[in-house]
Amino acid sequence: MSGVQTVVVTQDEGDQRLDRWFRRRFPHVGQGRIEKMCRKGEIRVDGGRVKAATRVEAGQSVRIPPLPEATHSPKDLRPAKSKVSEADREMLQRAVLYRDAHIIALNKPPGLPVQGGSGQRRHIDGLSEALMFDLDERPRLVHRLDKDTSGVLLMARSRAVAAGLTAAFRARETRKIYWAAVAGVPHPRLGTIKYALKKASGHGRGGEAEKMVCVDPRDIDAHPDAKRATTDYAVLSALGRRVSWCALVPVTGRTHQLRAHMAEMGHPIIGDGKYGGSGQENLGDGWGAQLGGELSKKLHLHARSLALTHPVTGARLTLTAPLPDHMARTWADLGWDTGDVPEDPFEDLS
Repeated sequence: MSGVQTVVVTQDEGDQRLDRWFRRRFPHVGQGRIEKMCRKGEIRVDGGRVKAATRVEAGQSVRIPPLPEATHSPKDLRPAKSKVSEADREMLQRAVLYRDAHIIALNKPPGLPVQGGSGQRRHIDGLSEALMFDLDERPRLVHRLDKDTSGVLLMARSRAVAAGLTAAFRARETRKIYWAAVAGVPHPRLGTIKYALKKASGHGRGGEAEKMVCVDPRDIDAHPDAKRATTDYAVLSALGRRVSWCALVPVTGRTHQLRAHMAEMGHPIIGDGKYGGSGQENLGDGWGAQLGGELSKKLHLHARSLALTHPVTGARLTLTAPLPDHMARTWADLGWDTGDVPEDPFEDLS
């Protein structure tokens, strides 16, 4: 048995439940014993009694009562078997766009969810063990992309960095530019969409078919559940009146914002069965998310770039992701060259 000890919560350990902090420090102590020690007042934070679910903050002192020594059988000493297949590990590591001691940026593949839900068992959060590299903890998500959207996805490599990046996204201190192929050609070719968004219930048992519905900003007072949303857009190139290449900036970050906004304008994103009408062919002049022919029916929405201030070094970073295969084929078929357009078409207007 060890003696009574006092452990100070480090900067990287702050803002988490006491029981989770305790298990990371003393992995041989089970959850039931931790809860029992809390009930008896044997574990204290800054001298006060606490529950297992109490959140600890950096700088707090935790009283640790005498604990049994960790014992290991030969079986215990075997390295834990990874839950990530070698194929998934290679896939995620190939997707890394940028990595340093604090952050990782991926070019998220289309079709791979960021988190679990609605029967999704294979997702980036669950596979993040493959992205630990030289550290002993998994990277953490700090923002989201839709399952079928590809492009720049940022992750934090420590709890403290995750808190800083999450705050930066909420304060709109980051700048995201998406590329999309949309039906028709928006007019004017440069503008701002300000429809509010509210959720419409889905048809599945888990609400998995739910959609966002646009509300005219003049009518928002009549819809208390609607949230204001703003998207800037610019047409970068067009093929007649049939389809155009647009840059989209989500000034706000609502669920399905870009997809719902473009569909409301009459220019749904190509391949968007949810908002573009999967059975509606695009014959030109806008509506209809299916181009037909040899062009892919997959969603043509890509998080092209993310600009941010590095949470530790303070350097300004711009992370850029190449197009996924299905969009690259469409660009080639339509004669669009990624080198022909500015990375930020809104830069001169800001």
